[in-house]
Amino acid sequence: MPSTPDKAMTPDPTAPTARDPLTPEALARLRAEFPILAARTYLNSCSLGPLSRRAEGELGDFLHLWHTMGASAWYEHWLDRLDVLRARVATLLGASHREIALSPSTSVALSSVTESVDWSQRPRVVTTELDFPTLGYQFAVKPQVELVVLPSPDGVGVNPEQFAEAVDERTAFLATSHVFFTTGFRQDIARLAEIAREAGALSLIDGYQGAGQVALDLGASGVDIYTTGPLKWLCGGPGLAYLYVRSELVQRLEPRITSWFATVNPFEFDLEGFAFRDDARRFEMGTPALPTVHTALGGQAILEEVGMEAVEARNRLLTLRLEEGLEAEGFSIRMAADPAHRTAIVMVRHGRPAETVTALAQEGIIVDHRPGHVRISPHFFNTEDEVDRIVEVLARLPR
Repeated sequence: MPSTPDKAMTPDPTAPTARDPLTPEALARLRAEFPILAARTYLNSCSLGPLSRRAEGELGDFLHLWHTMGASAWYEHWLDRLDVLRARVATLLGASHREIALSPSTSVALSSVTESVDWSQRPRVVTTELDFPTLGYQFAVKPQVELVVLPSPDGVGVNPEQFAEAVDERTAFLATSHVFFTTGFRQDIARLAEIAREAGALSLIDGYQGAGQVALDLGASGVDIYTTGPLKWLCGGPGLAYLYVRSELVQRLEPRITSWFATVNPFEFDLEGFAFRDDARRFEMGTPALPTVHTALGGQAILEEVGMEAVEARNRLLTLRLEEGLEAEGFSIRMAADPAHRTAIVMVRHGRPAETVTALAQEGIIVDHRPGHVRISPHFFNTEDEVDRIVEVLARLPR
């Protein structure tokens, strides 16, 4: 695979000589933030990030205001918290706060964008067989859309030149993942954005497995649209998603599905005076999940304190140790040949994935499975001992 670095791929943390950015003392403090780590070996952040005490504290503050202020908390506190979250997410993603919208889910975020274009002149969408189905489903149900699904030659990644060959003057979206959930393969999103731009198409990147485990600079990457959320690597919980829309693009897109949050003056309740906001909030689809707004702020605060470059470097060290341990025990891993394209999603080929995940849970180790694979996803708070432990237990279980 070509591996031309993009701005979103940041300083390379893949070298085996990279130093651990966290001292033992710092790691101990971080681990104390996550109660589940005291009782379980938790290696499943790509399914659900663990709940932190910080997030729980934010949720407690929300509940206190609900108990004591009721609806007036909206005007005195909660609307401000929405603005705080948009701004914090923007900083995390390398964007402006005016480029960020909050959404109930990635599906809703995608719908608001895909219902903002004229399909008559550009009916084609190019995606891949490795993308999470939520992305492809958005287009598969539109009868006017010609969906092109690129194959993966090696079952791990897709070559950018495959996109270059498929994206043409009839293409509306180059729509794919930053990190494939199926393999952990990290795509060069700057190159994909360039391919789309050269053809006059839009780059739409599903970043749910990207943000929180890799450092980002979306402004520098040239990507048009990026979706993510707090559920997984950002340790913020379910019920919320984030939508980035490049500032130059925002006012070109007017969604055909909308809500009262998308209008300039939502509290005037003027049925005949609808006008879109002039920032990414025009894509917002109603009242956001306030409990998750608060837990998302708590979870993200921890990553901000560590720093995304340090998170990425720490994850790479843990993943390298896991890969080497598994290979030493004779396991085969579905992963990119080039370490620059690997992330902290490790797919272990296995003949009994579901049974093995159950057996690991009985040993206090929480992971997940996908067809033919046990999926392990360490995060910055995990230890080398935890990585070694799952290798040891996997090695003695039936394969």
